[in-house]
Amino acid sequence: MKIGVLALQGAFIEHEKMLRQVGAEGAQVRLPAHLANLDGLIIPGGESTTIGKLATTYGLMDPLRDFAAHKPVWGTCAGMIFLAKDIGHDRQPILGVMDIQVNRNAFGRQIDSFEAPLAIAGLEGAPFHAVFIRAPLVTEVDEAAGVQVIARLEDGGIVGVRQKHWLATSFHPELTHDARLHALFTEMVRSAG
Repeated sequence: MKIGVLALQGAFIEHEKMLRQVGAEGAQVRLPAHLANLDGLIIPGGESTTIGKLATTYGLMDPLRDFAAHKPVWGTCAGMIFLAKDIGHDRQPILGVMDIQVNRNAFGRQIDSFEAPLAIAGLEGAPFHAVFIRAPLVTEVDEAAGVQVIARLEDGGIVGVRQKHWLATSFHPELTHDARLHALFTEMVRSAG
């Protein structure tokens, strides 16, 4: 199983390390040709505006949309914003495949970053120790389109969603030692194959 990690900006190396932990091969994606022969793709955290601009510059937007139409994609933090159909009034390049509305930087600036234990649907065992850095928040989901909420904060804020073969989390699982979400995604990839 070969899973790509969009390597334009952000924590892509950390995702590659986690993929190795769960027995998957990781591959950095910077150009459309790098999407060939991949079974799935992770869009990491970073700065969503920068990721969108670079993806446009390198001719990746349409190839990424085509890839996402057929294969599993997981967006973490900025990757969640990139996957959402609705990001409010912001005019930045996004893939717009998931039927969710997202509030960018919902928790404030870098200084307002935090960590929280989360119960995540599909994960066994102890709560997942989630790291939130300038994180987005899902403000609306289209359940009729098949969006499932898989994680909420204590106050009910939605921080994890799944729709068809797409997964999106507000937090950075690659910055922990817990590989369970990467294992869940590789299982989604395996099931889709």
